[in-house]
Amino acid sequence: MEKKQLKLTIPKGSLQEVVTSFFKRAGLYLQFSSSRDYRPSVNDSELYIKLLRPQEIPNYLIGEDEFDLGISGIDWVKETNADVENILDLEIGGVKIVFCVPNNWEDITSLDDVLKKFNNDGKTLRISTEYLTLSLNYLKNNATYKQLYGDKAPIVITPWRKWGENELIKIFLSFGATEAKPPEEVDVIIDNTQTGSTLRANNLKIIEVLDTSTAVLIANKNALKDAWKHEKIKDLKVLLMGVIEASKKLHIFMNVKKENLNIVLSNLPALKRPTISKLAGDDTEEWCAINTIIKKDEFINLIPVLRKYAQGLVVHEPRQILPFEKIK
Repeated sequence: MEKKQLKLTIPKGSLQEVVTSFFKRAGLYLQFSSSRDYRPSVNDSELYIKLLRPQEIPNYLIGEDEFDLGISGIDWVKETNADVENILDLEIGGVKIVFCVPNNWEDITSLDDVLKKFNNDGKTLRISTEYLTLSLNYLKNNATYKQLYGDKAPIVITPWRKWGENELIKIFLSFGATEAKPPEEVDVIIDNTQTGSTLRANNLKIIEVLDTSTAVLIANKNALKDAWKHEKIKDLKVLLMGVIEASKKLHIFMNVKKENLNIVLSNLPALKRPTISKLAGDDTEEWCAINTIIKKDEFINLIPVLRKYAQGLVVHEPRQILPFEKIK
């Protein structure tokens, strides 16, 4: 009998290391034979994994013979309009999609300014981007664009096709290193960025943010109709959710005198009710131990109370907190 496997595709490139580290925290260890290995092994025999470019992944999750599950940026899911099921926001690989112009355009602070400047000068505005769909919508929905050009779509130029009616605005498909295109090949760019450092290094400045994006777990809708694959996807989802939950929590242990227990408990926000137990060897029964999980952003505010009433405080960052109740 052939062993069942879930076919998963993860992103090659800037997200690869982030996703690999994320999977490791989930207990899934990817092993690459070399930097050119596109099919890593994993310590789950029910998973088959292959690396693809994140731009391609959404479209490889459509159809019965394609991948069952994938990880890509939500920006590429939107860009491709792929009919996939959004399973989970992994909350990693965050980027902004931005509109950038040369630094020396001191009086330019918006898309409106750019459109007016090029229209007044009688010049064609050239834009480089990997985001054709997003860029077209961004331009066509702009009030100044509508005022100047009406319903005419910008010219879109790719190696295999050219379309559109507005010869005064041209969008060129970029295949990477978009930030290096101005000012020779194009005038402005629409690109993604984490910190903006690469843009600044190429003498560009951000004047508008079009959208934000994080990595998401997406599924082939056909795979979800298969009972075994559906359950396997839920297993994987809960493992990954456990990493997300744990990244926001702290596991704390402390000893507290019983006379101070209610004071501590009244100030202690807990994920669930804290576990309270007797201390071994405490014949006086004056002390008890508290074991609980709290949100990371609440910890600092607890210090004044814990400093006064608790002893032996131990803080752990959990690897995973599996939220089984959210998967059922």
